[in-house]
Amino acid sequence: MSDTAKHGMAAPGISRSKAEAVNAAETRELYKKREPIYPKLAHGKFRFAKWLIMGLTLGVYYLIPFLRWDRGPDAPDQAVLVDFAHGRFYFFFIEIWPQEIYYITGLLIMAALGLFLASALFGRVWCGYACPQTVWTDLFIMVERLFEGDRNARIKLDRSPWSINKAWRKTGKHAVWLVIAFATGGAWILYFHDAWDTLANFFAGTAAPSSYVFAGVLTFTTYTLAGTMREQVCTYMCPWPRIQAAMTDREAVNVTYRIDRGEPRGAHKKGDSWDDRGDCIDCKQCVAVCPMGIDIRDGAQLECIQCALCIDACDDIMDKVGRPTGLITYETDDNVDRFVAGEAPRYRFIRPRTLVYAVSLAIVTALMLGALITRTELELNSQRDRNPNFVRLSDGSVRNGYTVNVINKANSARVMRLEVEGDAAINARILGVSDDQPDQIRIGADRSQRYVVYLTLPADAIDGPSEDIRFRVSDIATGETATTPSVLITGAP
Repeated sequence: MSDTAKHGMAAPGISRSKAEAVNAAETRELYKKREPIYPKLAHGKFRFAKWLIMGLTLGVYYLIPFLRWDRGPDAPDQAVLVDFAHGRFYFFFIEIWPQEIYYITGLLIMAALGLFLASALFGRVWCGYACPQTVWTDLFIMVERLFEGDRNARIKLDRSPWSINKAWRKTGKHAVWLVIAFATGGAWILYFHDAWDTLANFFAGTAAPSSYVFAGVLTFTTYTLAGTMREQVCTYMCPWPRIQAAMTDREAVNVTYRIDRGEPRGAHKKGDSWDDRGDCIDCKQCVAVCPMGIDIRDGAQLECIQCALCIDACDDIMDKVGRPTGLITYETDDNVDRFVAGEAPRYRFIRPRTLVYAVSLAIVTALMLGALITRTELELNSQRDRNPNFVRLSDGSVRNGYTVNVINKANSARVMRLEVEGDAAINARILGVSDDQPDQIRIGADRSQRYVVYLTLPADAIDGPSEDIRFRVSDIATGETATTPSVLITGAP
């Protein structure tokens, strides 16, 4: 295109109106304004399932911080708590310490493998029912429907001029949205501090600055993503629709339009024959209920979140016109081809990709359960001083210094004995303990304690450059023990 045309001036042989039309078309290609979607309320088993899952997931999110769990007098009693101040993660009877971060890693791996397996079997079932974006958008649409009515009423309201009726409905809707968004952001910060104390401090203005920052950020994102962006988040922002293509195949069960039954489609009047035509009456109810605004009859689409509301809408119409339900149903792509060819359907839930995901999930789950079952409430580790590696005393003996860390994960204080296993000639001295009981230490409940330990080996016992040793700590009352290996450097040739 010439510079003249680029700047909106008519080039030779091109009229001004044509040049303006070309420029306008180029401008439209760069950005398309969002077209509002007005999903109609569907009725049926999948809509009921979505209501149920929405209630359960929102109930878990909002209420869990208020559940209590007795862990003893010196431990927090909030059932689920991420305690950054003390380096703990509490989940009912499980307490995870910083060095046990592998539990969180394993849980994330299990969640990922579970999602992969679900996608290989049932497509984007996570997106349609349990994704936070889906759940909160569903909740916001429910509020919108309460204030503005169902699909046709909302369309009519948006097209009407501003009035008192329109103003109060719009204001009320956005006010409730903001309350929900604020509750969402507020609930999030309750997972990191005691819920009741945080609530009191938050509204008194004495909470930590981070509480107000995170509550504000999550209020804004919830209101924006669920209230104004909705399907754009799933289509343009979320990477999962693209990633899912690598997790699924043509034998995954997805929401599908039975083209073999539906075509050729067209309007149908009561009493007309169904011969030489499909069951689809082109009522477009499947489009009207779709929260993504797509037509499932166009085939597999990136925007489809597999919520199955179109199945409920279509089944309702099929019942009304006296045709079998299931024109839109959960089905595999391969089976649709088989239906077109007049063949019987075939389902293969056990196939290479599902086996890989299932076996991997089982292995990781078994490892995590094994680690959790064998988890002890007493741990011990040591760090040998490196500068200097050893000190040679005036009598020829060699002394090494160590920092020994004893971890008591129990909910009660313990009295323990700290000993050294190795050469019988090694003399151990623990700094800060009683001279009457030089090998006994006391660790508070749910605490870790560091001790400086000096090990001395007499000159006549040195027979090599190093000696293998082992620190051993044992609970005097219960007999529970923990050990950690180390080495004593002598410096001998």
